[in-house]
Parts: sequence; C-alpha cells; structure tokens
Amino acid sequence: MKEIKLDILAFGAHPDDVELGCGGTLAKEIHNGKKVGIIDLTRGELGTRGDANTRDIEAQNASKILRVEIRENLNFRDGFFVNDETHQLEIIKILRKYRPEIVLCNAQDDRHIDHPKGAELVSDACFLSGLRKVVTKVDDLTQEEWRPKNVYHYIQWKNSNPDFLVDISGYIETKTDAIKAYSSQFFDPNSSEPETLISNKNFVSNVINRSADLGRLINVEHAEGFTSKKLLGVNNLQSLI
Repeated sequence: MKEIKLDILAFGAHPDDVELGCGGTLAKEIHNGKKVGIIDLTRGELGTRGDANTRDIEAQNASKILRVEIRENLNFRDGFFVNDETHQLEIIKILRKYRPEIVLCNAQDDRHIDHPKGAELVSDACFLSGLRKVVTKVDDLTQEEWRPKNVYHYIQWKNSNPDFLVDISGYIETKTDAIKAYSSQFFDPNSSEPETLISNKNFVSNVINRSADLGRLINVEHAEGFTSKKLLGVNNLQSLI
C-alpha cells in the first residue's frame, strides 16, 4: 500500500494537547482539502483522571470528529521522555514516513513539563530528519531524508504571545466537540475522580473564550495562536488580514 503524504502533521505530548491547542486550525485545513495527521508522544498514563486505555479510545473518537487521515501513538513515557537520540529517531521515522510540509507541536514554554520537552524534541527531530547521513530504516528499508518547510508551536496553558493567528471562525464547534471526546479529562458532574485544573467546570469555556479573544484581535469570531522560531514572511501585503 502506498504511504500517505500529509500536508500537516500535528504532534502532542499527550492525547488532547492537539485538540486543545490547534483543533480548530486542523478542522479548517481538513475542510479545505489538506491531508492532516496527529501523533501523540505518550498515552497520558500519568494523568490524574482516566487511564491509558480510556484515552486511547477518546483519541480515536476525537480523530473521527476532526476527520484526520492518521493518528499514531509513539508510546513514550508520560512525564519521563527526554530529548535524546533514541526519541529523536522515532520521530524522524514518522516524519520521513508521512513527509509533512508543516509540523505543529507543543508550546515552547508552558506549565506542564512535557509540553516544552515535546516542543524541543519534535523541533530538533524536524531538523535532523533533513540530514541524509542520519539513517533510519523501517522494515529493513532505508528511508529518504525529509525536512518540513515550517514548524509552528500552538499555545497551551500559558498565554504566550503569538507570532501569528489563524482564523478558525466556523470551526469552533468541531474543535469543542473534539475536546469533549476526552470525557474522562474534562468536567463531568457524575465523575467521582479527583478534580484537576482542566476538569474544572469552566475550563472548556475558557478555551473557547480565549479563541474568541484572539479572534477579536484580528476582527474575526475565533482564532488560534502560534509561535515560530523562524522569521515569517508573506508574498504580499494583501495576504495579511
């Protein structure tokens, strides 16, 4: 079977990171015909609520809502994965398999320690994946080098200053539905599990309110913010809104 070449590949340290950070952007790009995939680095097994098996199921349900082409989990250790050669090579294999033009990944500075770790790990792997002398093999076949054109970081817990905003007006319901697919993690009045910062009754509303506030800044209903290590350019002034 011919492997799928993706336009966009979104990485998250935990299942639900991608939905929370850039679910609206992915929904919009998919609607516009782009091929999109998601890679979860861990199964979120250290989360206070739910368990790894539950989150596996929730991730697949969220994927159906977003209509992504593929979703895989690298099964790194939640809380304890590191940015080293072993982990970088596993991500390089994924990058060379799906050859995305754009990679989206965790926030560079955030409350959860796995978020900046994941950001640096994926970003470094994206660079190394373009080096032909970094050799990776899958099923005894040597992969060709591949480097995404751009790597962008979505905003998570902290209110980081975005380098650019994506208008997601019309896609906030899809984003919200994908987030709510993780029913073990967010508010459930019938749950007997301990309350966390994200299971608070107002959390999902706060995510929506943030997108509305970011949208206000560019005169649209909702937006998601991203940061970039690389200086960004545009073809012409008319492409800016």
